Amino acid sequence: TDLRPLDILSEVVPAGAPVRGMRVFQAQGVRGFQLAASRPRALGFPASRLFIHCDRFPEEFSIIVTLRVLGVPAKRNEYIFTLMAEESPGVLVGLRYAPDKLHFLFWSQERAGGWQTRVTFPDVSLSDGQWHTLVLAVSGQSFSLTVDCSIPKDVVVETPFPASLSVRRASFYLGNRRRRKGVFTGLLRQLVLLPGADATPRICTSMNFKVATLSVPPILQDVPVKPASNEVLKYPYETDTKVTLGSRPRCTQQEKAQFWFNASRRGLYLCNGSTWVSMLEVKHRLDYVEEYQNLVTNSETMGIEVFTIPKVGLFAATANRMTPPGSAIYKWTDGKFVPYQNIPTYQAQSWKYFTIGKKVFLAVANFEQNERGQEFSVIYKWSRRKAKFITYQRITTHSARDWEAFVIEGEAFLAVVNHREGNNHNIDSVIYRWNPRTGLFETNQTIPTSGAYDWEFFTIGPYSFLAVANTFNGTSTKIYSHIYIWLSGSFQLFQSILVRLAYCSRVPLRVYMSRLVSRSPSPQTFGAADWEVFRIGDRVFLAVANSHSYDSGMPAPSNFYAINSSIYELNITAQMFVKFQDLLTYSALDWEFFSVGDDSFLAVANSFDGFTFSVNSVIYRWQGYEGFVAAHHLPTVGCRDWEAFHTPEGSYLLYSSAREPLSKVLKLKTT
Repeated sequence: TDLRPLDILSEVVPAGAPVRGMRVFQAQGVRGFQLAASRPRALGFPASRLFIHCDRFPEEFSIIVTLRVLGVPAKRNEYIFTLMAEESPGVLVGLRYAPDKLHFLFWSQERAGGWQTRVTFPDVSLSDGQWHTLVLAVSGQSFSLTVDCSIPKDVVVETPFPASLSVRRASFYLGNRRRRKGVFTGLLRQLVLLPGADATPRICTSMNFKVATLSVPPILQDVPVKPASNEVLKYPYETDTKVTLGSRPRCTQQEKAQFWFNASRRGLYLCNGSTWVSMLEVKHRLDYVEEYQNLVTNSETMGIEVFTIPKVGLFAATANRMTPPGSAIYKWTDGKFVPYQNIPTYQAQSWKYFTIGKKVFLAVANFEQNERGQEFSVIYKWSRRKAKFITYQRITTHSARDWEAFVIEGEAFLAVVNHREGNNHNIDSVIYRWNPRTGLFETNQTIPTSGAYDWEFFTIGPYSFLAVANTFNGTSTKIYSHIYIWLSGSFQLFQSILVRLAYCSRVPLRVYMSRLVSRSPSPQTFGAADWEVFRIGDRVFLAVANSHSYDSGMPAPSNFYAINSSIYELNITAQMFVKFQDLLTYSALDWEFFSVGDDSFLAVANSFDGFTFSVNSVIYRWQGYEGFVAAHHLPTVGCRDWEAFHTPEGSYLLYSSAREPLSKVLKLKTT
């Protein structure tokens, strides 16, 4: 049946303005009601205003709540809402929150006198100062809670929800149980009762799960970032707006309505929930690229990593081929990179900078054995006392190409790409989990890979993904590159490139995904060397760099290296990545996404055209409907890696050459 949502929150403000005991407050760009404990009865209304034709509570229903919980003291409960009969202290229906728990209460009258049943959902952590949307679905003895469209928590109890619960002479109370004790101290944005249906599929349709909306009072609905005229706000509200200084911060729904002041560009920006909107600035657009610094390296450079150590400075680590002298770390000093530290490496391929708490680490992927015939990649830790990186942990690897560091559910992980062992390219790559007790990385999982080059971690909504660029299986570069999804403590094969997202299915998630995988086509990659995930506004893209096309069982093409690299876009409606654009590249080894002002760019590292390593790499500009259009052709020699970085003096690109001991810093000149 197509039953309408019953907006409990809107009934408390029927005239369009909050009653006494309520204030409109904006946090992280989202508005909600803040309730006062002094007048709990004023925050109520008769249930007959919702149940006009029937005085019975629905037997099956969903309750949708969007809230922002502040810190709740231990052993304290706060009520989100209650339904109570007149002159009776018992709660007919209610929802209350305790630290890390959510309780659903209902009154069963099947026995003489009746009794109250409490359904508890453990491990529900909401006290993080963020917005969250909860969907509680009730049907008989089954109770299901979905938080931010993640995997549902299901509870089955002995006592079913009553089939005929009378609401005659009962009232709803917002944020309390008709007394001051236990009043909700956070912010409420949405409180909706949906009879006869599971609301999860209706709620989980957008990328912003934390503030997903079914019905919100008009006073809490968004207004344009820039009013059309000098109009006065129809509904005044308070807000926790602040101004951030320094480098460009992130802009998500959590930062909505926050300001950022960029001193170097003399600009003031407002976050609209996805991008920074210019309120006052000197507009910058990329005009041209100029050579800024020739960075002489120890030897040919296979990869670079630019990073900032807080309160120390900006650094660049080069992964150099020759041993000795190994690889080097450079520090940005007086507008240039200068040598800072040499580290012994063995045909280093890449570096990865990451932090765990206050600890700062730098991991190198070594391709060859050391002097003793041992094959290790090494994790270095920043020593504040010595002001340099020192050896922290050695990990056995096999022709390692890349490290990827990421955090899932508060736990730190480090994934290594093993390229080959001897002549065998079909080997396992390894994911390590940080053990806080031992202070070391320990093996968590192995994943089969084929001559792999790169890992790329990314998240979409509540899901975490890890994409691998498989390059060569021993006979062909025309192979599948896979994407894995984190489920139940490990990564599981999800699909090759085309990723369908089971956002809101009531079918068990793992079963649903296996169905999707079995019926979805799987495009192939051609010597995939790199994945790059990036976002433009609300759109999510995934770009693959294809290096060469070779198959021992097929006739040789006219050019192994002049092939298309592809960009895929996440299609929310179809819940899958679909090919968005092909770009002709020449043994592409890396993509780098960056922005200048309001413009977005994608730089490709072209390394070899089949005849020479002196080949132009290209910067593509985002042109909306046209996609990415070539804007700048940059002469490079065996280009292996791009890194974009910003300083107070401007924006730069750093590229590494795998054919000569010279990398270059390029400055982006703007108008």
